[in-house]
Amino acid sequence: MALNLKAAGQQIGPIKKEYTWKDVILYAMGVGAGFNELEYVYEKGLKVIPSFGIAAIFDFFTHIAAKAEVNYAGILHGEQELIFHSPIPPNGTMITEGKITDFYDMGKDKGAIIVGESMTCDATGKRLFTSIIRIFSRLDGGFGGSAAPGTTVEIPDRSPDFEDTAQPSPDQPLLYRLSGDIFQLHVDPDFAKLSGFEKPIMHGLCTHGYASRALIKHLVPGEPERLHRLSCRFSKPLYPGDPIKTQIWKTGNGKAVWRTINAKTNETIITNGIFEFGDIPKDEIRFDGKVAIVTGAGGGLGRVYAKDLAARGAKVVVNDLGGARDGSGGGSTTPAQEVVDEIIAGGGTAIANYDNVATPEGGENIVKTALDNFGRVDILINNAGILRDKSILKMEPENWQAVLDVHLNGAYHVSKPAFAVMRENRYGRIIMTTSAAGLYGNFGQSNYSAAKMGLVGLMNTLKLEGKKYNIKVNTIAPLAASRLTEDILPQALFDKLKPEYVSPLVLFLCSDRCNASGNIYNAGMGVFNRAAVVTGPGTIIGGDGKIPAVEDVASQFDNIHTLENGREHEELNALLGDIINAFSSPGDTGASDSADTAAQSGKYTDAAAVFNAMPGAFNPDTATGINVIFQYHITGDKGGDWYCEIREGTCTVKSGTHEKPTCTLKMADKDFLAMTNGDLPAMQAFTSGKLEISGDIMKSQLIEKLFRL
Repeated sequence: MALNLKAAGQQIGPIKKEYTWKDVILYAMGVGAGFNELEYVYEKGLKVIPSFGIAAIFDFFTHIAAKAEVNYAGILHGEQELIFHSPIPPNGTMITEGKITDFYDMGKDKGAIIVGESMTCDATGKRLFTSIIRIFSRLDGGFGGSAAPGTTVEIPDRSPDFEDTAQPSPDQPLLYRLSGDIFQLHVDPDFAKLSGFEKPIMHGLCTHGYASRALIKHLVPGEPERLHRLSCRFSKPLYPGDPIKTQIWKTGNGKAVWRTINAKTNETIITNGIFEFGDIPKDEIRFDGKVAIVTGAGGGLGRVYAKDLAARGAKVVVNDLGGARDGSGGGSTTPAQEVVDEIIAGGGTAIANYDNVATPEGGENIVKTALDNFGRVDILINNAGILRDKSILKMEPENWQAVLDVHLNGAYHVSKPAFAVMRENRYGRIIMTTSAAGLYGNFGQSNYSAAKMGLVGLMNTLKLEGKKYNIKVNTIAPLAASRLTEDILPQALFDKLKPEYVSPLVLFLCSDRCNASGNIYNAGMGVFNRAAVVTGPGTIIGGDGKIPAVEDVASQFDNIHTLENGREHEELNALLGDIINAFSSPGDTGASDSADTAAQSGKYTDAAAVFNAMPGAFNPDTATGINVIFQYHITGDKGGDWYCEIREGTCTVKSGTHEKPTCTLKMADKDFLAMTNGDLPAMQAFTSGKLEISGDIMKSQLIEKLFRL
């Protein structure tokens, strides 16, 4: 079975782990702690060995292996890095989220490396540690991927500053495995021999725990909470009962390198060791290494966003045309440059841009400024705006269009090129700026309200298009003092509406800690809440060929009108599914449960038979003007990959995958056969989640029209 290279970038988690002081002590004993280190094994004044973190989230390791579809007979823990943001408490909850970041090919007979990265927080969202793991899969090489970049930690050419010898028990794996890693390689003699070893081997992470204790003992004695970074490579297996020696060299203030050797054979079993210690940096949201674009940043909210981002390490493109509040005038470089000067004076990095968001060229140039000066784009805050308020009967077309051009079209002009860069980097945060006027309406602002609500629609689609690339898109509805609101709000209220009250939420939405996407947030005066489009449960009037009369609607209007027990829908198809399900009888949900027997009693017994029959079942009379490509991924022993191309009244079916399908349909083989045999309605398969459709979903509705299966 080949590695699943498509798993790269797919989110893993959140994975939740609750633990108590007993788990902490069990781990400590599993890595050799005893009466000589009472602080690790006695609940009174209990301290946590920091390497406990990787044992506690071992489930993340198994999720990586499962998602990558590795051959378990050849899997080993290759490298491990832990970066601590806060000390691990002796009891609580860990919540871990991450992804596979890379697949590396070492060659057909040498294996593969799968890299996974995760962040673990406590139940309140406080960051505890980052884990970067490299899994060595000995039997999965030769898939044609790139080689892993080489990394070597230089050991000083002198004797170690410290050496620590330990003697793990011959039964040590039996105790350590109770902390989570119950892989057979460490307990089952037959499995170990199948994997090429004489007998079960020590867990690499068990030896890692021994080394962690030694490093803390000699470099930060009694203060495990001062460990900042712990990194290493597992180079050789160790058999239980063999003595080990951890060698440590101090290399600078708060830094050391280390390795662990088999004291019996002198083989290095853990190498490339790095240990950094000192006070753990304050747990704060930073943007170091990130590049942000803020439009309309010459004053008001944009100015505060830009300065706050820069103060937390971001490199900022400060965009502002410098025009009047209504967008008139030739523009000015002064507002943007003044903000840049303030950022630089405060020790930050920024550059000014004066392009107009209202044109495609302006949007391209804004993004180009970021790329030319900083090489990337990670954050985009669409903040630019103008006002031209008039009641609808006095609203001239040019005033209507001018406001839409800046707010709605402007966000499109900048978001499109920024999105392309973010997609390439598989990371991005985009903020749209709506308004209470758009969400709820405001007299005399039809143009502004329409533009602001349009931005919500833009967000709703970009959140879907960006999901697989880790691009989060949210919308802020700020209530803040600015030149756009100074004569709209009462002066007493205006004075209290500082933009600084809005900025913290916006910066959080821009951070890598924010996993929310597709949401609208109100913010002002320190008050924050979420707004949403909610759909009521509704009622059925007519259906099955009966068209309701106006009087029928009138009699049921209270039921149509109510939002009680309403719900949000993430996308159009979720709403469509609710509508379709409304016509299903309460018990009409189990057809797919009998799919195993249905597939055997119907016309088709495997997916290949279905696709072989498709050309003969094609109805060319229904295909006039239709040019589509349907890609099918049918999982299971009776499945496979096929695509069907309909072009100019002809039908071609081939096995394999097409580079650019119109839409893609994915099903398990038993459900696919039940559906094609008539035992599982297609719509029921879709709404129950048995049929997954991506791409141009509406085109999938043509299938029943085009074929007589």
